[in-house]
Amino acid sequence: MPRKTFEASLEDLNVELIKMGATVEAAINSAIIAFKNHDEKLAKEVVDQDRLIDDMEKDIESKCLSLILRQQPVACDLRVVSTALKMVTDMERIGDQAADIAELVMDFSGELKYTAIEHIPNMAEVAVSMVHGAIAAFVNHDVEAAREIIKRDDIVDELFDKVKTDVSKNLQIDPKNSDMDINFLMIAKYLERIGDHAENICEWIEFSETGEYKNGRLL
Repeated sequence: MPRKTFEASLEDLNVELIKMGATVEAAINSAIIAFKNHDEKLAKEVVDQDRLIDDMEKDIESKCLSLILRQQPVACDLRVVSTALKMVTDMERIGDQAADIAELVMDFSGELKYTAIEHIPNMAEVAVSMVHGAIAAFVNHDVEAAREIIKRDDIVDELFDKVKTDVSKNLQIDPKNSDMDINFLMIAKYLERIGDHAENICEWIEFSETGEYKNGRLL
């Protein structure tokens, strides 16, 4: 494969990653809106769209493997392709967790009040901002922004601990609402995982731009 053709293929890969990132970001935003408004129709749309995200992951993986096998890229190009392979896994899992939140909204028969657990709204806001920031950092090749987003995961973890405390107190005060409280805890866990995956994406952005991963040089 001539160098110009390879560079064009890398650019196509970049475009596909941006499209997948935008789709995943839309999915988590819609899942949170469905949760806020107990909107079962919107929640179903999020669940249905998860198949599209899965298909995007497979397509990008196929393109990456084809580039590696056909071109045998040099170190800087290999970092880009390897990052794409890693990023799509995390983006697909964010899509899964958005669908998981949406399924809880659809399955819950009672009043799923968004503000019933004090710290869930803040947790959702930070997790969504991490996903948005991670995609923007990738588009802009912005390592410093990626590093700042990584720090936000500590905030998500702290809020998750507070949600667990809130749920525990609620269960003691009014055990009759245990199903609702467990659903809240599950939603918080999905948000915590979304934060983890956004952090992973940012770590791979740093690797793509610098060759450094988790304070060590890989390539």
